[in-house]
Amino acid sequence: MHGVLEEWRPVVDETIESLLPRTIDDAYLTDFYGEATYEYDPAAIQRALADPIWDLLDRGGKRWRAVMFLKLVEAFGDEPEPFLEYAAIPEILHNGTIIVDDVEDGATHRRGSPALHHGHGTDVALNAGNAMYFLPLKVITRDPADLPAEARLAAYEMLTHELNRTHLGQGMDICWHNDEEVGVTEAEYLEMCACKTGCLGRIVARLAAIVTGNRDVEGAVARYAEELAVAFQIADDVLDVEHAMAEGGAFGKGVGNDVREGKKTLMVIHAADTAPPADVARLEELLWAEANTDAEVREVIDILEAAGSVAYARGVAEELASSAKTHLDGIGLEPEPGAELAGFADFVVEREV
Repeated sequence: MHGVLEEWRPVVDETIESLLPRTIDDAYLTDFYGEATYEYDPAAIQRALADPIWDLLDRGGKRWRAVMFLKLVEAFGDEPEPFLEYAAIPEILHNGTIIVDDVEDGATHRRGSPALHHGHGTDVALNAGNAMYFLPLKVITRDPADLPAEARLAAYEMLTHELNRTHLGQGMDICWHNDEEVGVTEAEYLEMCACKTGCLGRIVARLAAIVTGNRDVEGAVARYAEELAVAFQIADDVLDVEHAMAEGGAFGKGVGNDVREGKKTLMVIHAADTAPPADVARLEELLWAEANTDAEVREVIDILEAAGSVAYARGVAEELASSAKTHLDGIGLEPEPGAELAGFADFVVEREV
């Protein structure tokens, strides 16, 4: 799977750059946004949009959502190249949510460097993140694949629905973050993930079905992508803890962030339900402290590990990934890209970074 991602990532980045160039000028602004009523300020837009967005994109990221879109197009029997701009839609959206989430979560680092609001300012970061929610709509307006009108309308309606649900998930997460007791059920947590993370996966799959005219299997591939995305989120939380465990107490920047931010992960929810009361009380005390030392982060991890919560969460992620693959059965996908799509489900829970 790493080979597929490495093959397509440069192509995806080139496509994103065609939609949002690294260097902003009047010609781009006029072409993409229309004639100025009075006069654009390209230098200001450069600092407010292009610089922070490419700062984040250049730090890495697997681009697996865009690649999964292209593989779905291929699995439906179409050539992926005419749909490259559509593949950029979920990738741009995903990175926009990252920027805003980091502000809302008070994150210190992202992909090994300070979170964008620390380097560029909160106002610039929020504006750039919000712009990335709307920029993808221009792809549908520009219609590079010459879609039928009903397909364009379906894409607009789908994006509106799924993006609204992402904010339901983020709203749940924010409120839980501010509560000083766990008090969250596993089902509520999974629903939060299905909205916050799963909806971006659903956008990938539903958009591929819509633009290629495969609406009859839209529901099946959406369910595949949703379960895969939730598995990815849970596995990501597990990796944060496992990396902290591997550091042996000498944590680097960004390691153990979920603990420091007091996130109510599936591991925390499981430990709150199964650990001894004294451990639960200490867990809550540490998670909702204003700051944690490395020793306190280690103490939280020790509680999670002793309760079997790390292994439990990894098991849930693996079950979801396995279930995701079943939704691809019997829907007539081309064999080779269909197998690669199944491989995505394995990748999200087997990766180490």
